[in-house]
Amino acid sequence: MGFKRYAVYFGPRPNEPLHDFGKFWFGIDPETGASLPTSPLPGHSEDMHSAIIKAPRHYALHGTLKPPFVLTDGTEYGALKEAVSDLAATLSPVTLSPLYLKDLNGFLALCPMEPSASLRALAGRCVTELDTFRRPASEGEIEKRRAAGLTPNQDSNLLRWGYPYVLDDFRFHITLTSRLQDKERQTVAAALSPRVSPILTAPTVLQDLCLYGEPEDGSPFRIVARIPLG
Repeated sequence: MGFKRYAVYFGPRPNEPLHDFGKFWFGIDPETGASLPTSPLPGHSEDMHSAIIKAPRHYALHGTLKPPFVLTDGTEYGALKEAVSDLAATLSPVTLSPLYLKDLNGFLALCPMEPSASLRALAGRCVTELDTFRRPASEGEIEKRRAAGLTPNQDSNLLRWGYPYVLDDFRFHITLTSRLQDKERQTVAAALSPRVSPILTAPTVLQDLCLYGEPEDGSPFRIVARIPLG
């Protein structure tokens, strides 16, 4: 397939308001990987906008269920897709509580107002039941994660599942910006709020498991399989 990493994400369906917003916020269509013109905020140039979205753009608009991983030796994409399909068949759609724009440790992200036990359970099954496909994290990856400062539970998650923020530490979010300094973050949030507010009036429903792939050339992740739940 020509992908160096895979991930299982929430991705809004085409023509849903959140999907259409994400395409032009990040300048990428996650369904195809095609580059698109971006739509900078008022008072922001293309260069300013590119800096604001630089980090999250690589992953396209998404909500993480199983974080990115390299396929372990001896496994293939076809087997992974089949396992994701089998898992999706046992899961039901989840309606999230309304989203809102939140400062998430210096990043701006869309987060549900209320946690969802159903969503946490769904994400937990993605993490644990697909883990046989994940190549274990290298020592370098582990140390890089630890440098951010982890709780004992997050460190245990990192060693067992390759990522700190899973299971009890899972917090669903859709990242929209790179980490921003306080003043810039406040300015961006004030300009971004009116743009996202119409989107947030519509219910957000997780209806699919989206298998995203990161191309070998380092271009942004895109959806390689969209598998309906149930």
